[in-house]
Amino acid sequence: MSTPEPWLLFDVDGTLVDSAGLIEDVWRQVAAEFGVDGEAILAVCHGRRDAEVVPMFFQPDDVVRVLARIQDLELAGAGRARALPGALDLLRGLPPGRWAAVTSGPSRAVTARLAGAGLPVPEVLVAADHVENGKPDPEGYLAAASALGADPSRCVVVEDAPAGVGAGRSAGMFVIAVTTTHPAAELAEADVVVTGLADVPGVLAGAFVPAPRNQSEFSS
Repeated sequence: MSTPEPWLLFDVDGTLVDSAGLIEDVWRQVAAEFGVDGEAILAVCHGRRDAEVVPMFFQPDDVVRVLARIQDLELAGAGRARALPGALDLLRGLPPGRWAAVTSGPSRAVTARLAGAGLPVPEVLVAADHVENGKPDPEGYLAAASALGADPSRCVVVEDAPAGVGAGRSAGMFVIAVTTTHPAAELAEADVVVTGLADVPGVLAGAFVPAPRNQSEFSS
């Protein structure tokens, strides 16, 4: 009997979409407006929800205003997002019900960035405003698997950040990390580390085994 195809669960920012410049500019602008150290924020914010990062740096009375300001700036700049190499070809080859996106960003902003980058918006999108606990908690990935009707052990997570890799691992899923924003050494918890999305089909064709974890770097 042939092995059924896995379901693919993608992070968005840094995995499918190059939005680093936009997001960094937003944090720097908001930090300057509220008199906060933007570089300190950038050192810890990647792969984490705004709702978790903002209280670490801003006054409690400012949190709601800061979160609203971040979303406004991200929506205004969504057209700056660009699809990462291989993203469109990879997504075009997937049946709609076999993939989802799981992101630490708010749903409106992430949907706008996907559209701005010319990428399809999946039927299942689990965003920061859909979960109680952000990455590295597995809640988002488990919610996506449930929405797809997928067994978590048959899901493949594609991520670019250590927090997301940890979330996929905690969900009991096979994790492919791409080195678009972090070096391979910081992604070593993943099952396989690749340099870009163009390598993902090769991993799925020849290296997808639900266990054991090999923590190796794959090169095409």
